[in-house]
Amino acid sequence: MALIMETPVDALIKGEHESPPRWKKSTVVFVLGGPGSGKGTQCANLVKHFSYTHFSAGDLLRAEIKSGSQFGAMIQSMIVDGRIVPSEITVKLLCKAMEESGNDKFLIDGFPRNEENRIVFENVANIEPAFVLFFDCPEEELERRIMSRNQGREDDNIETIKKRFKVFVESTLPIISYYESKGKLRKINAAKPSEEVFEAVKVLFAS
Repeated sequence: MALIMETPVDALIKGEHESPPRWKKSTVVFVLGGPGSGKGTQCANLVKHFSYTHFSAGDLLRAEIKSGSQFGAMIQSMIVDGRIVPSEITVKLLCKAMEESGNDKFLIDGFPRNEENRIVFENVANIEPAFVLFFDCPEEELERRIMSRNQGREDDNIETIKKRFKVFVESTLPIISYYESKGKLRKINAAKPSEEVFEAVKVLFAS
């Protein structure tokens, strides 16, 4: 466990710098939705129109592994061994990325995936999201989109898609309910065409 604590962002979290870390003054929006709900497309639109910086927790983990750092090697070892990467590691990578970005507005895509992610983020980053953007889309429509856009990929068969959706429902819907109870959920009907979805999203970010 000691190894997990020795990360490039620990000094910032412990407050060893004279000024508070930049991320503690940031606007953070969590972006959630089932596989195929259009999160990536809409995040790209928001980056272009509202100057947010977009982070995917999974992309940050993969980038750290590719960097060849000691920290990345530790992450890769966990994945190879079939272990789940602890939420603390993912959150620290997010904090580090926010600190280094130079921006103060962030979209965090596909995170938190579960209650543990949420709790660790609030405890380590010590901030709450401004709101949670939830792209709500029926399972049947998600299946249709994934099958039509990625034909030929091994992980895009109906059985795998149904498993991914089941994991989403079991792990992420409780997060959505939690933020809804706090008045922080912004639900978008993602079953509509992409252009119409973004028109609805723009209203939330322009206000």
